[in-house]
Amino acid sequence: MHIVPESVISDLITPEAAFDAVEQVFAAMAAKDAYNFPVVREAIGHEDALYGFKGGFDSAGGSLGLKAGGYWPHNLEKRGLINHQSTVFLFDPDTGKVSAMVGGNLLTALRTAAASSVSIKHLARKDSEVLGMIGAGHQSVFQMKAAVKHRDFKKVIGWNYHPEMLSRLADCAAELGLPFEEVDLPTLGRDADVIISITSSFDPTLMDAHVSPGTHIACMGTDTKGKQEVEAALLKRARVFTDEVAQSISIGEAQHAIAEGLIEESDITEIGAVINGSHPGRTSDEDITLFDGTGVGLQDLATAAKVVELAVEKGVALEVDF
Repeated sequence: MHIVPESVISDLITPEAAFDAVEQVFAAMAAKDAYNFPVVREAIGHEDALYGFKGGFDSAGGSLGLKAGGYWPHNLEKRGLINHQSTVFLFDPDTGKVSAMVGGNLLTALRTAAASSVSIKHLARKDSEVLGMIGAGHQSVFQMKAAVKHRDFKKVIGWNYHPEMLSRLADCAAELGLPFEEVDLPTLGRDADVIISITSSFDPTLMDAHVSPGTHIACMGTDTKGKQEVEAALLKRARVFTDEVAQSISIGEAQHAIAEGLIEESDITEIGAVINGSHPGRTSDEDITLFDGTGVGLQDLATAAKVVELAVEKGVALEVDF
């Protein structure tokens, strides 16, 4: 069994490699060559934490396994640790024997950013110039850095529940050579060509009336029953895409629009179908496209498998007889 510690992962995998892994696994899902297992996601009644398991099998890529972990909201203030904590376990699909254990914290941020950037590549208008960011937590900088690789953005605008945290977005934009401006939500919805929402909110922040025609929105924070980042009416007006329909309607952003009868399951398309060319995706510059990024186990397995491959090549994987 190979062990790849969290401490070495940043030197192994690039955002580009994570993007390729996620794009490929989304395509495999749409082709029915890969599928996710039912998600276990529970509030454990301790430290206000959410803990769970995501797994799946990709017959095309040969990945079988699971990610265990979740969200500990007090980690940063109490312990100086990031709030998201996870570990990925990979198994040999031919024998069932465990093959690898991989630190999942950086991978979670990279694969989440990769998913939103896949949606930007395939759904955002080609002439998109203003990137809107809702949320300024740990994952926001990964999101911004991945997004700018797929459109020629000229400016970043942002909003956060805690405005004092917006310096994180401003610093990241400066690093990327882009101006940054703090704005209110109506302005962000009106002016942004692409909006990434990456919060842990249980109440909508971005409202339907805020959003202009032609906008692409990546909702990346809703991965639990009850969470919500945008008003449900926005999904009725948008063309809705997701990583996996089953998760979208149960724990994703679409859960609320479905519950209110605003859309049906058949109104949601897996983005892998756009990648594979079996769905046109955006059909007009006036379309509002919305990607409901719930985070599927296969994303974690694909990125973890790539990390193991690179770690073995570079001789930094620990090998144990397990």
